Amino acid sequence: MSESGHSQPGLYGIERRRRWKEPGSSGPQNLSGPGGRERDYIAPWERERRDGSEDPSTNVMQKTPIILSKPPAERPPPSTAPAAPPAPAPLEKPIVLMKPREEGKGPVAGTGASTPEGTAPPPPTAPAPPKGEKEGQRPTQPVYQIQNRGMGTAAPTAMDPVVGQAKLLPPERMKHSIKLVDDQMNWCDSAIEYLLDQTDVLVVGVLGLQGTGKSMVMSLLSANTPEEDQRAYVFRAQSAEMKERGGNQTSGIDFFITQERIVFLDTQPILSPSILDHLINNDRKLPPEYNLPHTYVEMQSLQIAAFLFTVCHVVIVVQDWFTDLSLYRFLQTAEMVKPSTPSPSHESSSSAGSDEGTEYYPHLVFLQNKARREDFCPRKLRQMHLMIDQLMAHSHLRYKGTLSMLQCNVFPGLPPDFLDAEVNLFLVPFMDSEAENENPPRAGPGSSPLFSLLPGYRGHPSFQSLVSKLRSQVMSMARPQLSHTILTEKNWFHYAARIWDGVKKSSALAEYSRLLA
Repeated sequence: MSESGHSQPGLYGIERRRRWKEPGSSGPQNLSGPGGRERDYIAPWERERRDGSEDPSTNVMQKTPIILSKPPAERPPPSTAPAAPPAPAPLEKPIVLMKPREEGKGPVAGTGASTPEGTAPPPPTAPAPPKGEKEGQRPTQPVYQIQNRGMGTAAPTAMDPVVGQAKLLPPERMKHSIKLVDDQMNWCDSAIEYLLDQTDVLVVGVLGLQGTGKSMVMSLLSANTPEEDQRAYVFRAQSAEMKERGGNQTSGIDFFITQERIVFLDTQPILSPSILDHLINNDRKLPPEYNLPHTYVEMQSLQIAAFLFTVCHVVIVVQDWFTDLSLYRFLQTAEMVKPSTPSPSHESSSSAGSDEGTEYYPHLVFLQNKARREDFCPRKLRQMHLMIDQLMAHSHLRYKGTLSMLQCNVFPGLPPDFLDAEVNLFLVPFMDSEAENENPPRAGPGSSPLFSLLPGYRGHPSFQSLVSKLRSQVMSMARPQLSHTILTEKNWFHYAARIWDGVKKSSALAEYSRLLA
């Protein structure tokens, strides 16, 4: 057998099988090694002998799942692996982050918010920002930026500064006056809609007898010009029909405020005969505290005057002829019954003996309306100033030292010290005098043609010029403090309402009316 060599192939096959099995698990896995080539030359009898102990097919099957079998079998599951589709998800992340920030919730709320929207894949990375937001509470500014860009409902939160600036804008411009006190002497609250929370305000009131031109003067000082139609004035002037009937146009107190924050208060005529006639002829019932109609009319006038002396910086007294002594007597009575200026509680005890020093008194301006040419004569002007100074000598009202016709060049030829006692007096001519001077008298046949071209002599400046000077003088007056605290426009309104209620319930006025009866 040795010669034939049959035993050697068997030994060689056994030796080769032993050498093939020694590598262990690494041998069959190395497909490119020599083992793979030697396996092709195994004898058939050796292959049959190996079938009982080892199945070469198993070795092949152990290799194929890695290369051939498993990848095709596992192709369906990797279809979910394309996590690349979440690429558009980052575009949705701002939306997911915005909602938790808007609702003010933490990471749990953010995860819950993404579930109903069907954004389940992105949530693993989304909760991280809300967690940091909950811990630090810092991203308040980024929240506003995201809301402004993506959320229309949250925009007003970021626009709060603009809204705050809008509040500083002035209210709608008034086109006509409104009632502050109606004809029944009741307070009206509609004027507060036109007021602001600022302290730079000037309050100007007016007093005068019936038909003196109070409403016209207040309209020209506030918003109108002499060229406009009187029917368009903010304070309705007395119509021709009302003049023929002898009635009064204004009743109660009218209110108007300009864009320059100047409040004008037009009042009904004091001691008005038309109001007395209306009470008598219409059998109007009087309040129980008044027995006679003329007492009620005088008390109404005193209430209005005392009210203006308390809440106004400037009070203009209009008269159309010089002069009525009853008017000055009325002013002194109104000053006597004027409510005292409210003082703080800590000063009430210390100022008990010095009420005169803390009492408030307004500027008083005497306006001579419908002045004639001779009233502008320097000699007549000095007599008027001297008489007013003597009549108001014992008054605490500021009737001198704040307005001057000499300083505004109405009388350019007079020196500043021409008047010994200069009071707050201003003269305004007839408004219709401008129409009279449009057609000046022509020169006679023997006169020079040069003088025929000159306008007629008036003896005073034009009506428009005097009204303009009066307006500048009134608006430049000092604005003393009305009470112990600085008042805004709205605070002034509430203060005036309280003063009006106090005037109507004043014990001094009630005692004075009892003495009149």
